[in-house]
Amino acid sequence: MPPGASVAEDVARIIAGVRSGGDAALEEFETGFGAGARAPFTAQAGELDDAVRAGLEVAIHNVRAVAEAGLDGDRLVTLPQGHNVTLREVPVRRAAVYAPGGRNPYPSTVVMGVVTARAAGVDEVYVVGAPHPVMVAAAELCGADAYFAVTGAQAVAALAYGTESIPKVDVIVGPGSLWVQEAKRQVSGVVGIDGFAGPSDLTVVATAGADLEALRADLAGQAEHGEGSLTVAVSDDQAILDALEAQHSVLLGMEEALSFVEQLAPEHLQLAGEAAEALAPRIRSAGCLFVGSSSGTAFGDYVAGSNHVLPTEGAARFASGLNVRHFRRRMAEVRVGSAGAALATAGVPIADAEAFPAHAASMRLRQNPRP
Repeated sequence: MPPGASVAEDVARIIAGVRSGGDAALEEFETGFGAGARAPFTAQAGELDDAVRAGLEVAIHNVRAVAEAGLDGDRLVTLPQGHNVTLREVPVRRAAVYAPGGRNPYPSTVVMGVVTARAAGVDEVYVVGAPHPVMVAAAELCGADAYFAVTGAQAVAALAYGTESIPKVDVIVGPGSLWVQEAKRQVSGVVGIDGFAGPSDLTVVATAGADLEALRADLAGQAEHGEGSLTVAVSDDQAILDALEAQHSVLLGMEEALSFVEQLAPEHLQLAGEAAEALAPRIRSAGCLFVGSSSGTAFGDYVAGSNHVLPTEGAARFASGLNVRHFRRRMAEVRVGSAGAALATAGVPIADAEAFPAHAASMRLRQNPRP
C-alpha cells in the first residue's frame, strides 16, 4: 500500500471542499480536525526567551550560509552553429512552509523552510502551522511574510488553490502528518512540493574508535521523533552493536556495510570510527551524511546549517534534502540569430522523419531569412 493510501479518500474530500468553499470550508475543517478556529497573531519575536532567540539566530545564519552556497548563476553556452543558449535560474514567486506542531512546536522547521526559500530569492514566503508562539516568532525572525494558523490537509489545500484570505502559492514544502503529506502528494500537479516526508530514520555505521556513548545519544534522539522512527546500527564488531542498543543491529564488514546503507538510503547516515569514516567519499544515497562521533545528528536538526527536511523511506536514492533548488526553476533562453540556416539543415530532416511538416516548414523559413 503506498504511503497515504489509508487517508487518501478523506484528504481528497478536504481538498475538494476547500477548493470550492474557500475560507468558510477551511474554517469548518480546521475546527473539526485542526487546532480550532483561526485567530490573528501579533509579532512574537520580542517575547522569546533570550537563549532560544540566540539559538534561532545561529540556526538562521548557518542555514542561510549553506543554502546560498547552492545558488548557481546564469550559464551561457555558445554552440558551433553560431547561436547561444543561456541557462537561467529563476525563483518562484510564492512559497509556503508547513511547520508541524501536533505534539510539540517545531520552530526549527520554520527556519529550515523560510530561510532556504528566502535564500532562493522567493518574493513571498508564508508559513502555516499550529498557533505556537515560538513558531510564530521564528517565522518573524526569518522574514516570513505571514503566518497562517491553519493545519492539516485543509492548510495544504488552501495554499494550493488559494482562498479569500490565503494566497495561492507555487511551492509547498515541509514535513507533517500523514494527512499533510498525502495532501501534498494530491496537489503536486498544481504546485511544486519537496517530497513525501515519512517517519524519521537514522543509520549508524560504527567501528573501532567510535564514541559509543555519543552514538547511543544520537540513536535515542532520532527515536524521539515518535512512532515509526527507525534506528539501525551497523558494525563489524558485535560488542559495538550490543553497546549501541539500536532497534535493529547488522553485523557486516565495511564493504558489505557500504552496500547495505546504499540500498537502505537512510534519511540520516552517521559514520564513526576510522574504518567507517573512510567510507564517506563513497556514499551516494543518504539524506544527510554525518562524519565522526562529534558530528551528532541533532546538530543537523537545529544549528549545523544543513537542512533537516530530508528524503525518507529510501527516497535518498533519487531525492535531495530541502534546498534552494526546490524554490527555483531552470529556464533556457535561446537566441538563434544567424545560425538559423545551419540549424535548419540539421533539424528539418528530423521533423520530416517524425511527420511534423509544420515544424519542418518553420525551420525552412529560417534557412533563407527575409531581409
